[in-house]
Amino acid sequence: MMSDEDIREYHNIGKKIKHNDKYTYVDATRHEDHGTRLYDVNGTRLPSVTTILGATKDQQFLKDWTAKVGEAEAERIKNLSSRRGTAMHKFLEHYVLGTGYDDLTELGQKAKAMAEKVIEIGLTPVEEYYGSEVTLYYPGLYAGSTDLVCKHNGKDTVVDFKQSNRPKREEWIEDYFMQIAAYCMAHDYVHNSKIEQGVIMICTPDLYYQEFKVEGAELRKWKHKFLKRLDMYHEIKHDEKEQAKVNMNPEDFFNGE
Repeated sequence: MMSDEDIREYHNIGKKIKHNDKYTYVDATRHEDHGTRLYDVNGTRLPSVTTILGATKDQQFLKDWTAKVGEAEAERIKNLSSRRGTAMHKFLEHYVLGTGYDDLTELGQKAKAMAEKVIEIGLTPVEEYYGSEVTLYYPGLYAGSTDLVCKHNGKDTVVDFKQSNRPKREEWIEDYFMQIAAYCMAHDYVHNSKIEQGVIMICTPDLYYQEFKVEGAELRKWKHKFLKRLDMYHEIKHDEKEQAKVNMNPEDFFNGE
């Protein structure tokens, strides 16, 4: 386990993870339009992966929870979680890039401790990284921003960082699995890569760390599930997929696996 002094050194001494420029990622502009997040990629606006999943998920649990705690309290909790998650991501991004950063606010220091826990456990197996906070997109279909593309325990990997108010069970985070599968699929299509696994790294405010990995047949399963949700989304949006005249070849998604 890293001491406080070791962690400070990790933040202050330059880059600790080697950068490999094997892939060139696009620059994209993000837009919010009536609650829909869109990415402008090469002049085409694409819905975000989180927008697609949000529009097609069962909202009953969220409605029940909001009714239980009240709308004002639900909104306070969501806003706090969002700000804390954003702050944690910022610490992790600066760590990966090897650039100095600090946030002395109370929320910032809480997020910093959470980021340090992810660094201590989650990022130890990362040998090199290809991109941090990069836009991934499937032409004509969707886009998103993933936290890290790297080599993790010898495998090309997409990593997503998450904060959570409490520990998660696998059955509670199906959308996380579909999100990371969508990113893997987009990366493989655009960059002619073969991403072998997705890793979800979660930390709670009380510094409980969890990690969920998907690879092989399980990763392919979540790709299929995301594609079904994508179809649902475009049905809701009046079959935009057909309007874009996108032909999807199943072989493109799975690299012959």
